[in-house]
Amino acid sequence: MLGKGKHILVTGGAGFMGSAFIRFVLQETEFKGMLSNLDLLTYAANLRNLSSIESDSRYQFFHGDISDRGLIEKIYQDHPFDTIVHFAAETHVDRSIDHPQVFVETNVLGTSHLLTFVREHPQIHFHHISTDEVYGALGEQGMFTEDSSYLPNSPYAASKAASDHFVRAYAKTYGISATISHASNNYGPCQFPEKLIPLMISHAMHGKPLPVYGKGENIRDWLFVEDHAEAIWAILQRGKAGEIYNVGGSCEKRNIDLLFLILEVLAKKLDKDPTDFHRLITFVDDRLGHDFRYALDGHKMETSIGWKPRYDLELGLEKTVDWYLREECSVTGDRK
Repeated sequence: MLGKGKHILVTGGAGFMGSAFIRFVLQETEFKGMLSNLDLLTYAANLRNLSSIESDSRYQFFHGDISDRGLIEKIYQDHPFDTIVHFAAETHVDRSIDHPQVFVETNVLGTSHLLTFVREHPQIHFHHISTDEVYGALGEQGMFTEDSSYLPNSPYAASKAASDHFVRAYAKTYGISATISHASNNYGPCQFPEKLIPLMISHAMHGKPLPVYGKGENIRDWLFVEDHAEAIWAILQRGKAGEIYNVGGSCEKRNIDLLFLILEVLAKKLDKDPTDFHRLITFVDDRLGHDFRYALDGHKMETSIGWKPRYDLELGLEKTVDWYLREECSVTGDRK
């Protein structure tokens, strides 16, 4: 295993993807070590995402910033960790367009602080969670491989590209043990409702407009978050230091087609006609610099790691919609 797996520090573990990884490690593997979660608990994080494992004796939570060297050193001195899985990041493209400096501070500078710590503790393995957006945009054909050039088109993508480069540079220059994974668009339970799928579910449930950029023709590759969590664990188990891995969902959809599928699943759950929701669809001005299409080639993950997605989109959306309906019931007491 990359690192020894005796104690893993997860950054951003109260967020959508980080919490899914923590739940996976503690619930669905034979993990016998410790797992620490360092999270600043900004707007998209929620400790409720971890309520199912919060009493697990193998888990501990620390509230703090990845740039707080003193806190990280204290965690390490009290419970030495041998692996860092770095999720903590600002991730929403629209927010990066409005406030790019925040993304530089968290995604670039925050990552560099962690890498400096690892440089001084070279027995630690560093796994960096990145995105397909660093590669830029695709046309109608082709897929991104691990050797594709970086051509980020948004401040978010640029900040993640910069952090990727720092990880690679520290590995080459200082010899730290590091891996990078790029994932396609994640979806699933616990996702903050600024992202496309939970936004559409929430708005439809409350009869609000369903805003679609442009004509809804942009294409994304969709990956269920539990599949992503399993992929990261598989990389830690069977990956090779210094390598990059693309974690794709093998599930491309135009945004408008995805929306129709979401509404079909939701309508079925609520015993409604999907066309009741269609009237809510509103086409809005396209996002600045909106990339047309992303798609990741998962050949390396399948052949060298032995991983491929388990969930198709229909099943993943069923589990996602079920979760948001349960959340709605827990808050309001009914299904409005």
